[in-house]
Amino acid sequence: METEKDKIFSEIREILQKNRDAQKGFAKAAENAKDQTVKEYFLKKSADRKDFNERLFAEIQTGFPNMDIEGSFMGNLHRAWMDVKTLFAGEDDRSMLNEAIRGDKAAIEEYDDVLDYKTLPVGLSHLLNEQREIIKTDVRNKGSLEDLKDSVE
Repeated sequence: METEKDKIFSEIREILQKNRDAQKGFAKAAENAKDQTVKEYFLKKSADRKDFNERLFAEIQTGFPNMDIEGSFMGNLHRAWMDVKTLFAGEDDRSMLNEAIRGDKAAIEEYDDVLDYKTLPVGLSHLLNEQREIIKTDVRNKGSLEDLKDSVE
């Protein structure tokens, strides 16, 4: 029977995987972007997701010292990365920006799911809240992103 701690760990592992996929997807989108502003936007998002995972790995070591995050996490990466790579390969700037917004909205929901656990270690809860707010701010700034999309049409 799966404990709440196991469920939390499993969901955090999913966030890590999706952040890694997003990091690679945003880097691929930056490669494919035609507009320099869009390219810079995707490079920043890729760097943010890399930072998210580095900080999250460190916090997991504190909150879940007996869990093997590295072994269970790395096995699923190739499959998921191939899915993300397809989303951003050869797309036009506008389509890639739309996909980024859609992905960020899904990420917010995943963060919310983990943050609902009452037994989440405090440091991990704080970090996940911080990362979720960064993503939410990016989605909220969609107005400027819409301006950006209009400029690449």
